[in-house]
Amino acid sequence: MGAWSVEPFGNDVAADWAWELEDESDWSVVDEALADALEDSEEIDRDTAVIAVAAAEVVAHGLGHATQRDAYTEEVESFITRAGRPTPDTRDLAVAALNAACGSGSELTAAWTGDPGWGEAIEQIRAALIT
Repeated sequence: MGAWSVEPFGNDVAADWAWELEDESDWSVVDEALADALEDSEEIDRDTAVIAVAAAEVVAHGLGHATQRDAYTEEVESFITRAGRPTPDTRDLAVAALNAACGSGSELTAAWTGDPGWGEAIEQIRAALIT
C-alpha cells in the first residue's frame, strides 16, 4: 500500500476505492465495505481495514463532520450529494467497522504502530461518527 498521509484517503487503496462511489446513489457500497471489516475482525487484512477507514470517513462526510476535505475526497462529496445523509444503522456500522479495522488484530494497526498521527486521525473519525 502506498501511503502519503495518515488521512483516510491518504493511500492508494482508499483513493482507488473512492472511485466505486462514482455512479452510486445509495449507501449500499459503503455498507458493504464496512460489513467486510466485521466478517473477520480478529485478523482483518490491511486493504480491508484501509477501505473500512475510508468508508467510515464517507459516513462522517454524510453526517457533516468530515475529517478530510481535499482533492482525494471530491468524489465523496459528489456521492453525498446523490445519496444524502446516512441512516443511523450505517453510522453504527461505521463505528463498529472502524473499531475492527483499527483493533489489535488488524494488519493496518500493526503497520502504523509508532506513528501517533495515525492514531489521532482515527480518533478524529471516531469522534466525527459519534457527534
